[in-house]
Parts: sequence; structure tokens; C-alpha cells
Amino acid sequence: GLHGKGLYREDDDVGNIMYDRRIVRGNTYAAQVVTQQQQREVERVRNENERRLRREAARRRRMEKGQESGTPRAVEGRRHCEAQTETYLEVLTDKPPEVEVETQTDGFIEKKTLGEPLYMPAKTGIDVETEIAPGELFDFDEEVKPILEVLVGKTLQVSMLEVLEEEELANIRARQIEFEQMRDIELAEVQRL
Repeated sequence: GLHGKGLYREDDDVGNIMYDRRIVRGNTYAAQVVTQQQQREVERVRNENERRLRREAARRRRMEKGQESGTPRAVEGRRHCEAQTETYLEVLTDKPPEVEVETQTDGFIEKKTLGEPLYMPAKTGIDVETEIAPGELFDFDEEVKPILEVLVGKTLQVSMLEVLEEEELANIRARQIEFEQMRDIELAEVQRL
């Protein structure tokens, strides 16, 4: 291939994305406001694409007519050949190398194991012991008291709030029913008059 743009951009100057014109800021549902600079950039890209398409069409027409792609004919006594110009060369062959490999596995021999594990890994490292007397590290009953008090207290507080909320909702429903009854009585009086 020819030397050209790489597969990825090589941006050494990775800056603040707040100043990157490709990042959309603000409400994305609103109409996009296109600045003059953005409009010029879109025009430039469109013109480049049109020029590239025209060049490709011209190259295709030349190829159809039998002309080579811009390379002059070889000097008498010499010939043109393909050459790799990439940074890393690779060996190009029509047929990749083939290698045959065979293996033979041993027949399955069933072992009768009497309570032994099938595989016991070898021990590594040095065995070390530490003796801890009861009460040396911590006393579970003493250490759990504050945590338990918080849990029980919070549970009681939440349950009291739920009970108060249920009572309040019941009172609101009762007042609503009472209000509706009074309104119905007043409507009946108004209709009677």
C-alpha cells in the first residue's frame, strides 16, 4: 500500500473536551445552531469528497481505457514490479506453509481409589501457627451491642413512622367521607329549594 493516513488518528495533543467542536453541549433536543466556521468546515469536507470522487471516477475511466494509474511505462530492458513500502514487511506467498503433526495418547487406565482424592497438590510454603487466647481479639457480645442498638432503634423508628402515616391516611379518608356527606346534604337542600 501507499503511505497514507493510518488506521487511527494520532492525536498527541489530547486537550480539554470542553473546547472540542465535536462535543455537543447544552440541550440536545433544541435545534442545532450552526456557526459560520462550522458551515465553512462542512463545505470544505463536502468539496474534498466531491474532488476525491471525481479523481476516482477519472482513474476508473483510465483503467477501463487500458491506461496504467499514472505510472510511466518501464524503460526498455527493465520491468515494473510490486514492492512493499509499509513499515513492517511481511512475506507474501500464494500458498501458506502447511505442517502435519501427529500425537498419540495413552490408553485410559482406570484406577480404583479407596477414599483418596484424585489429585493432591504438593505443599508449598512454611506452616506457621499463632495462638490466640479467648478474649484477646474481641468480645463478640460487647462489640455487637452498639450495632444492634442502632439496627433495632432504626427499625423501631421506621415502623413508628409507618404506623403514624397509616393513621394519618385513615384520618384523611374519614375527613374526606365526612366532607362528601356534608356536601351531599347541602346539594340536596339546594335542589329541594
